[in-house]
Amino acid sequence: MAKRPTRIDLLELDIDLRLSDLWREAGEITDWNIDVVAAFMRAAYGKGYCDALTEDAPGSLCHDHGYRIPDRREAPSREA
Repeated sequence: MAKRPTRIDLLELDIDLRLSDLWREAGEITDWNIDVVAAFMRAAYGKGYCDALTEDAPGSLCHDHGYRIPDRREAPSREA
């Protein structure tokens, strides 16, 4: 009998689904080098950032997978 997936397994799957376009593109790369890896890291970070800004319920990825939703940081004061 197969073990049940852990919450980490489910979180990884959810993130992989969100990055499916990047995974597909990565599969087509034949000449990996540090510049290509860096570009994919930046793209993944940017995708996650955009997803977080546009999700219907802020913090839902954490909530859906049983993780604590981090408190928002205080915005820096804008004194001139």
